[in-house]
Amino acid sequence: MSSHDELITNGKNKFTVYCSRCPSKILNSGMASYSETTYNLPQMHHKKDGNPSEGEDITGYWQVADIYTFENLGFSNTVDKIKYLICADCEIGPIGWHDLSSKQSYIALSRVKHS
Repeated sequence: MSSHDELITNGKNKFTVYCSRCPSKILNSGMASYSETTYNLPQMHHKKDGNPSEGEDITGYWQVADIYTFENLGFSNTVDKIKYLICADCEIGPIGWHDLSSKQSYIALSRVKHS
């Protein structure tokens, strides 16, 4: 049983997913599958502030197979076969990552709002 159970219905996101810093919509409800994956993401920052030096292990992601499923999302340059995902409007991130080899994208539940 996950600590995120209230956000999941039938293995999918129960609510619409929004940026935690601005009103930008990232995913419509029911469009992503829950994944108990753990991944080390760099600390959140604005794109203009440069690259952070530290990361944090985060468990619990919305997994999306097709990048065109997203409503409003930006991508970083490629870093070690992944692209970090950011809000396309306010450029805060990373809120997740995109694996270039599997073509799967992952949005950290702890870095977005749900409603």
